[in-house]
Amino acid sequence: MRKIIFGLSMAGLLFAGYMSGVKFFTQTCAFSEPCPLFLGYPACYFGLAMFAVLAIFSGRLLFSKTTQARALPAILAFSLAGILFAGYFSVRELPLLFSQDFGTYVLGLPTCTLGLIFYVLIFIAASRQRFDKGEK
Repeated sequence: MRKIIFGLSMAGLLFAGYMSGVKFFTQTCAFSEPCPLFLGYPACYFGLAMFAVLAIFSGRLLFSKTTQARALPAILAFSLAGILFAGYFSVRELPLLFSQDFGTYVLGLPTCTLGLIFYVLIFIAASRQRFDKGEK
């Protein structure tokens, strides 16, 4: 389960990193989507920071640099924060899913919704890890 948590965290980090890089260097949003703002900054920057924290804690857990008792609460907290954060923007994008603009999503779903899926999967995996006593 630790490998899954780390893999999902790294995938989220790369995904948010790509979107943040495109926004930072080109001043346009990746995949020609609307670019939601949070506190005046692109939401993908905050997603990148949360995925970075998740990658650090899950990497430390995977490579036994910290105990499960220390890493899992942080992973659960940051993935829950990510669920709330990405969920907020996903709910705002739901009307677009049912409009004529649905075909404009290159990846099939809005990027905030894809981020939400990553956060939910990390939260589920971390929850299962927390209660799985057999795995170290």
